[in-house]
Amino acid sequence: MKKYPFLTGFIILFTFGIAGILGTWFFNSSNMITGSSLTGSSKIAVVEIEGVITQSKNVIKILNQYKKNNHIKAIIIRIDSPGGGVGPSQELHEELMKLREKKIIIASMGSVAASGGYYIACAAHKIFANPGTITGSIGVIIEFANIEELLGKIGLKSVVIKSGQYKDILSPTRELQKNEKQLVQGVIDNIHGQFVDAVALGRNLPRTKIAEIADGRIFSGEQAKSLGLVDELGNLEDAISYAAEKAGISGEPDVIYPDKKRPSILDYLLQESVSKLHEVITREQMSPQFMLQTTQQK
Repeated sequence: MKKYPFLTGFIILFTFGIAGILGTWFFNSSNMITGSSLTGSSKIAVVEIEGVITQSKNVIKILNQYKKNNHIKAIIIRIDSPGGGVGPSQELHEELMKLREKKIIIASMGSVAASGGYYIACAAHKIFANPGTITGSIGVIIEFANIEELLGKIGLKSVVIKSGQYKDILSPTRELQKNEKQLVQGVIDNIHGQFVDAVALGRNLPRTKIAEIADGRIFSGEQAKSLGLVDELGNLEDAISYAAEKAGISGEPDVIYPDKKRPSILDYLLQESVSKLHEVITREQMSPQFMLQTTQQK
């Protein structure tokens, strides 16, 4: 050991690192929130939508399970998201619009429920927000980088072979032409109109009133309530109490959460490694990105 002090130090650090990761894994696994039995008395289910909305499949699967269960009388959609993709947001909104015919749907906003997050909330019978919740941001954005000048400085040139005039319309290697900007703007305006329609329908407000504030601006929960975008100021517990009252549940309501699969040690180690790698790449990356989204993701 004295002969190889650096190797000894590395082994000790590595051992403590593995022990720390395993300790965190066991702690997280033992503290996972799992659902109660889906049979028995009347229940309230909480479905969480967190982070950037990139897909809808998992949440829709959970909603379909709850839809078929007669013991679940109300569903709380707990939203803490700045929004995300157009498609996933619309799919979740549509699924909730169908489900509200059979279950009581309540939206509870956390720190942020903006753009696509608010789009989803509009499908609820009632929306709760904290006074300081960041919400609104009713708008659509397409954002991409242009690196044409950078490529010219380093002597690189993009070569494109395409089947139609607009096939490379959002290419990062050239400027958008005027007619292309008009085409993209037309798409944005159409999707924006769909957003406004969904809010007007869900909030039972005149479309003209929604259109006046549907310019991407954000609101606090308190401001949103004064505009009719939110019904009540309150936290998750307030939303649960209201749902229990509407469902006719007396006493302390039985609240369930979807079961979360316990990851294996290998899964956890891989997940931690990928997460750290993604963090480093995101922090250091300078490459262009193409993003189509209904929300701000900053």
